[in-house]
Amino acid sequence: MDFDHVEFMWKDDQSNVGNCPALYRVEGGYIAQGKKLGENTLAKLRDLGLDESGVFIPDNVIDRIRDVT
Repeated sequence: MDFDHVEFMWKDDQSNVGNCPALYRVEGGYIAQGKKLGENTLAKLRDLGLDESGVFIPDNVIDRIRDVT
């Protein structure tokens, strides 16, 4: 899935430079950037499609979204 416009919103507030969990806004939704999940954790996700994956995002990145919606 590709988007023409990806707008950076914010990153993990404990992060300085690089390798940071972050949140982006795109048309119709959001993109979350985070650490890849291990196979054992991925196996616990429901109905994970072949073209889907999961990432870990710290709560301080996601919790802020309620302030902008």
